Amino acid sequence: MNQISDRLRGLVQSDIRRMSRECERVGGINLGQGICDLPTIPELVEGACDAIASSKATYSKFEGIDVLRERIARKIERFNGFRVDPASEIVVTVGSTGGFAAAAMATLNAGDEVILFEPYYGYHLNTLKVLGITTKYVPLQLPDWSIDFDALRAAFTPKTRGIVVCTPSNPCGKVFTRDELEKIAELCREFGAWCYTDEIYEYIVYDGRKHLSMGSVARDVTITISGFSKTFSVTGWRIGYVAADAKIASSIGLVNDLFYVCAPTPLQWGIARALEIGDDYYRNLAADYEKKRDLLAEALTDGGFRPFVPQGAYYMLAEIPEGFANASEAAMALIEEARVASVPGPSFYASHAGDRLLRFCFAKDFAALEEACKRVREFRGARV
Repeated sequence: MNQISDRLRGLVQSDIRRMSRECERVGGINLGQGICDLPTIPELVEGACDAIASSKATYSKFEGIDVLRERIARKIERFNGFRVDPASEIVVTVGSTGGFAAAAMATLNAGDEVILFEPYYGYHLNTLKVLGITTKYVPLQLPDWSIDFDALRAAFTPKTRGIVVCTPSNPCGKVFTRDELEKIAELCREFGAWCYTDEIYEYIVYDGRKHLSMGSVARDVTITISGFSKTFSVTGWRIGYVAADAKIASSIGLVNDLFYVCAPTPLQWGIARALEIGDDYYRNLAADYEKKRDLLAEALTDGGFRPFVPQGAYYMLAEIPEGFANASEAAMALIEEARVASVPGPSFYASHAGDRLLRFCFAKDFAALEEACKRVREFRGARV
């Protein structure tokens, strides 16, 4: 027997993973996958190690340890601008991707429609595909990733049960405005749809912008999903959360229990400890990434690319130089000749709009990023 389930038909390894393997093959610098290989702050390590040393290694409640949910609720009120009950409206999940999967399974049925903005994050798309959800796409308009609300309204139908808002966005770095979120919320109310927000990059915004949560704009239609992988540079720890109305959170918790049992208990304690650090950490985080963003944008321009400078998150889409047939050809040339990994744009598009785009991740330490920038500049020189 070698049967593969129908739900996996058409799914293949993401180009994000594939390009990381290609990067390992050539010993390159990985600006493809959002690995975020920066030092782990001591508070996280101490919190997790203390939990391990004191034998806090058994299952937690499937919704997460009490102290972490309490600190998440406090953080949501202070930073995100709305209130949640830590006892009934928060579920700690196995990363924000696990949170999205649990939320989708708890609130959607096969055949329902969910709208994605294009470019999208591939894990959102593929999770919905595996669940038998029909996806519809609304393109964000270059050069500023604006929304055509006529096109968005046209995408809603009586079968629409959700829309995904990733802000700040992976892969384009768009930060959604209050006006945009309010208009999306109106459509969700009109059509009876949920707004699933992925806010994993919420602390990484630039040029004086402020992150705005849909939950503070329209709590009644919002399922808030976030986590700590990007904020604390612990992408392998897999601690995320979902915040939603108690009835919905209860259903999400049931799915979380069924598929994951609970998030890793000692690591939950580590995150709880980290949530006690001061605001300077978050300001410095955004300031450092803004410097890295500017370094990469300048290098890409010098290397013959056309970067679309992000408003938030730590990714940058860039149009490839003339002379390449498509993004995949350009990405492989960059790997082979400069030993720098990127991700071809079609990973984030259902249409052909990404055929000449590459995504770069600048979540690297300054030394590695500066070396990558040097190679990108030389890449142009090698081809002149």
